[in-house]
Amino acid sequence: MNAIETNPFTQSLAGMRKLCPRPEAILVISAHWITEGIWVTPMKKPKTIHDFFGFPKELFEVQYPALGSPEIAEMICKTVSESQIQSDNEMWGLDHGTWSVLRHIYPDAEIPTLQLSLNIAKPAEFHYKLGRALRQFRDKGILIVGSGNVVHNLETIKWGQDLQPFVWAIEFDDWIKSKISSRKYESLVGDYHRSKAGKLSIPTPEHYYPLLYSLGASDDNDTLKYEFEGIQNGSISMRTFSFVPKDQNYG
Repeated sequence: MNAIETNPFTQSLAGMRKLCPRPEAILVISAHWITEGIWVTPMKKPKTIHDFFGFPKELFEVQYPALGSPEIAEMICKTVSESQIQSDNEMWGLDHGTWSVLRHIYPDAEIPTLQLSLNIAKPAEFHYKLGRALRQFRDKGILIVGSGNVVHNLETIKWGQDLQPFVWAIEFDDWIKSKISSRKYESLVGDYHRSKAGKLSIPTPEHYYPLLYSLGASDDNDTLKYEFEGIQNGSISMRTFSFVPKDQNYG
């Protein structure tokens, strides 16, 4: 519902439009494209995917008509030698992990947008290293976005307004922040399931792995900023952060 609502979280996304120079393209790693192997969307006009059910009609009517970029997809496939990335012309498009975020940052859908899938069979270290391999594309003006939730437990979700987060959700979200702030990424790769709070926060890994791409694609000299902090519905962390080169100031 954040896709069509105006609230502090979505307002923080709108503010991210000023992060840095307008990107040449956007590459999103979304929690909602889970595959065998790794795939990238090369189509010129990716479709808007409504990969959910039981929500209001207004949400299903949302379209995000950003163009794709076959040239950038081909470059990614040829350049990232660490993993065999394949092109998918038909199976996917832009799922709600992508458009529910980008429609607040770039509401005119004017930036070419691609998605990269999650090979869920691979461990956390693989995803972090792949993020490092993608870092080079930032120098080509490509914005890399990891879209998931560091706390994402739908079995314990609460419905209603102004609900108190679970204690374990707060604990794990704070732990995530402390490790990101200290740049102790090895803990985020290897230790996220060592605590009870971690196991409750990440019952399945697909919403956690996009974080590792963002960390891997970051640089030690980047300026880190927490764009939003908060937990919705008791067990969904909306923590949002950015890495921006120090020579690119917020405009």
